[in-house]
Formats: sequence, structure tokens, C-alpha cells
Amino acid sequence: MTTPEFADNRDNFCYRHPDRQSFVLCQRCLRTICPECQTQAAVGVICPECMAAERKNRTPAQKRAERRWRSRPAMAASGDGKPVVTYGLLLITSIIGLLQMVPGMGSAITQQLLFAAAYLYPDLSLYPFEPWRLLTAVFVHGGFIHLALNMLALWMLGQNLEPMLGRVRYLSLYLISGIGGSVAVALIAPGTATVGASGAIFGLMAALLIIGRHLGANVTGILVILGINFVIGFFIGGIAWQAHLGGAIVGALIAFILTRTRRREQRTLQIVLLAAVAVALLVIVAFVPPLLITTVYS
Repeated sequence: MTTPEFADNRDNFCYRHPDRQSFVLCQRCLRTICPECQTQAAVGVICPECMAAERKNRTPAQKRAERRWRSRPAMAASGDGKPVVTYGLLLITSIIGLLQMVPGMGSAITQQLLFAAAYLYPDLSLYPFEPWRLLTAVFVHGGFIHLALNMLALWMLGQNLEPMLGRVRYLSLYLISGIGGSVAVALIAPGTATVGASGAIFGLMAALLIIGRHLGANVTGILVILGINFVIGFFIGGIAWQAHLGGAIVGALIAFILTRTRRREQRTLQIVLLAAVAVALLVIVAFVPPLLITTVYS
């Protein structure tokens, strides 16, 4: 039961619906709002009037970019907007990661899925030719912390990128960026064996940076996070910074393609360009100087 003092205090009720009790404040004007009047913002919730003012104050470039990226065809590509692909990647990678921790099974799974340049050049080493490892390495990790950090990053990035890009584009970005990370390892550190989704994660971060800039958003925070995570790779042993670099470059390139081929009539061109990036990565890694590989594995 409420006291008379409580009932007389209008701050305890929604300013738009005086009969509805609420304790949630708009983060802009600090007025009380009920669930019906709450709109999720970057931090907290805001009321309808503040949302309308925010939309009114957007620059023409931001309005054009929002219409382009949030048009009906784009949302149709994302289905109901839920990051289903992100959930699927989280599930598959987590299951494989947990199986890696099973005694007697983990090392075998890791050996079957990890990537090393030697698996691309059977004539130069004792290793079999298994080029699919360029991609399978994305789904195995070096321990629980490695797995947990990458999956946390995937969950955070995927919630923003997947509904924006659509499931197929988002999955293409993730997988091709992962391949880009493996290719960079083969080019820069051919003697290194690598596991982990870090290349793909850096591809997502770089893509979010490019797309955010295209939308007119403030991307300083993303740039700082990307830079910090990249620099950390030089100071902590066991981290393949080469995969981070390769994934980020490929992710940025794919995002650039997506921002320039967004119209419906450009869909075929978009598919062709994305396929060209994937083929180019395979061609590049196929022509790594054999002398370099021979030196490492001889």
C-alpha cells in the first residue's frame, strides 16, 4: 500500500501516463517514464519526446545512411532481427571448445582442426595437404579463457552487426575474415601453428569501425578498442598478432564493399566482389615463396 506522500509525488508516476507507477527515468530529461514510453538508447532508456528531438537533430548524412542501412530490404534479409547466426557460431564454437577440454579428446580435436602453413604445401614437408584448416582453426581455441574472451566479443559485436548486415552478409564477413587471419599467419609467420576466432573477431571489429564511420557515428571508442587489442598481441606470448592483422584488413575490405554495394540492383556485384576477396586470399596463400616454407620446415 502506498502512502499519501508517495501518491502525491508525481515523480513516482509516468509523466505521460499519470496513473502508471514507475521508477525509471529518461536518461536525457530525467522524467519518469513507464515501460510503454521507454525507448532503448545506447545507455539506458529515453522518452518519446527526447527520441523525437534526437532524430530531428541528426545530420542529413546520418539520415541518408540510416535510411540506406535500415530500409525494408535490409530488414527482410535479417528476418526478425535476432542474431541467429551469432547464436549458431557461439553454440558450435563453444561445443568444440568444451570438447577440447575433455581429457584424451581435446588434443586430438586441436590437432585435427588447427592451422599451420605446412598443411598447404605437402611437397615441402611431411604434413598432408589440408587447406580447409584455413577455416577450421577459427572454431578451436587454446583454453577456456581464450574461448570465453572470443565468444564474449562475438556476442557483443554480433548483436549490432548481424541485424544491420543480414545473416548471409554477416556470416560471409565472419568466415572470410577468419580465413584472412590464417592467410596472414601463413605469409608472415609460416612456422606458427594457430587456433582461435581472433582473426574473425578482428574482422568484425574493423567492419563495425568502417560501417559506423559510413553511418556518421562516433567511432573513436571502436578505434581505441581495436588498437588496444592489436597492441596487446605484441606483448603477450602465444598470441598470433598476424591473425589479428589479417582479419582486420579483410574485415575492413569486406565492410567497404558492403557500404558501396548496398542497393538492390548491386546485389550481384556485391556477391561477385565478396567471392573475389575469398578467391584472392586463396590465390595469395598458394603463391607464398616455397623457399620460405622450405627454410622453416627443412
